[in-house]
Amino acid sequence: MTNKISLMAKETVETPAVISRQLRANRDVLEDLSRRIREKKFRFIATCARGSSDHACAFAKYVLEIGTGLPVVSFAPSVSTLYGGVLKLQDSLFIAVSQSGRSPDLVQATQQAKDQGAFILCICNDATSPLVALADCFLPLHAGPENSVAATKSYIASLTALLQLSAIWNFDSGLLPALEKLPDQLDRGLSADWSEPVELLAASSNLFTVGRGPGFGIALESALKFKETSYIHAEAFSAAEVKHGPMSLVADGYPVLLFRQRDQSWDSVGELAENFREKGGAVFTVQEGLLSKGILPIESNIHPFCQLPVMIQSFYIMAEKITQMRGLDPDNPRHLKKVTETV
Repeated sequence: MTNKISLMAKETVETPAVISRQLRANRDVLEDLSRRIREKKFRFIATCARGSSDHACAFAKYVLEIGTGLPVVSFAPSVSTLYGGVLKLQDSLFIAVSQSGRSPDLVQATQQAKDQGAFILCICNDATSPLVALADCFLPLHAGPENSVAATKSYIASLTALLQLSAIWNFDSGLLPALEKLPDQLDRGLSADWSEPVELLAASSNLFTVGRGPGFGIALESALKFKETSYIHAEAFSAAEVKHGPMSLVADGYPVLLFRQRDQSWDSVGELAENFREKGGAVFTVQEGLLSKGILPIESNIHPFCQLPVMIQSFYIMAEKITQMRGLDPDNPRHLKKVTETV
């Protein structure tokens, strides 16, 4: 284990200030955008992203479908960039999410969507990027420079940008005031005690991460971070899908990390955790409440959607410690660079 303070750790700690700044700065932009959206009466929403940004879109699928009643589909860039397909995107809202805004396939796919009549919303951290140049509306992440290869604050900023969009678009009287409290909740979450599983996970080669509903997007992101920073083969599953085959792997202390937000999925995810334990899994559940065996706590009385940014922030802190314990540099994972360019 090294004593280096990593960029990943430093940038995670910046998250509460980033989100506070973002929520204030984007309010007027989103008020105007929401008026335009309501007038246009879109038929569906398409998201377009890669990597961590795509995991934010997996989270947003549930948030926006629940809030708007519109179908949310994931646009595969290769349909246009490799296979030459042209999709009928008229009367749709096309949300392109990217930290850098510079991956050629995202830019090309977004250009095609624009040519096909979609309304382009770009959520990005770089106002000068070619992706932003295509936008009918640009929603900045306000994350500031992010130099660690492992995205942290920009991922959480993507979550909150999408939450604020949903809250304002849908006049959500529960979510809007909850977002105002989120920066302070994130700040307190930086000191959460998640030490129990660190040694076990640092010694592991394989594990599951599991979530349900919007929590699935968090499970996807945590599995990616285990792979890219710690070189641990982590696989993400929906709590509704993991019983369809993958559960047979769980035995003899196999690690399982569950994300359990306090919403309609609460009971089913809790039952799944017990099921994994009965099969011999080493189960750790991220949820509200007090620290106890097998529980990685966040504070109580947070809006269910807002619990998930708090959870992933605390996860990043734990993941960085695990990476250091394995003698690795979380800022410079092998074979990777900050801006991934695919075609």
